[in-house]
Amino acid sequence: MKRMPFEPPTEHYNKHIEEIDEQICNLIKKRKELSNNNPGFPTKQLITDWSIKYNFYEDFLNSVFAHFLNEDMYKPVVEPIGYLKNIPILKSFENNDIFYSVTFIRQFENASVVHLNIDSISTSDVSEWHQKEHTHFELSVEGEETHYDCRNEGGGGTVGHETFTFIVSPALPDDISTYKLVFKEYKMPFQKPTGFEFVI
Repeated sequence: MKRMPFEPPTEHYNKHIEEIDEQICNLIKKRKELSNNNPGFPTKQLITDWSIKYNFYEDFLNSVFAHFLNEDMYKPVVEPIGYLKNIPILKSFENNDIFYSVTFIRQFENASVVHLNIDSISTSDVSEWHQKEHTHFELSVEGEETHYDCRNEGGGGTVGHETFTFIVSPALPDDISTYKLVFKEYKMPFQKPTGFEFVI
């Protein structure tokens, strides 16, 4: 999924606030360091108190702090280039009658593409499936000294079948015995972990 290039909403900038804007950046950096980049979210009461004290709308403050949870969304995007081959994986994990599988990894010169398939026996109709609380998965790679950036490219599906696509960079080794794919489940939209994870 290609991110649209950012275009500033105006060409105007008041140079009198440049020092304040830099201080804001410095405070955000300190916030990341003090929280070990795991800040959580201010309580509803804190948001209410600050909105009154500093004359902001509560929803505006909620939006500001929500963005602090999603910095990784703005990493530079690696687009796979130079297709090489498909590597058969044929690995799976089953839990509560839900079958999770990765059948292959698509290799490119600069990245790998991993598809996670989720199949279940569902008695729900399509309207019930759309109304249920949906979750998504994030991928990490274990067993290699190399640090891999794993980006969820989104997914889709319907009753009984879903697929998520991940772009991993740099490219994974061809020898699949040298690493493991770790999938962790999160609630949408604010990345709340459910505690469920599995290895393929």
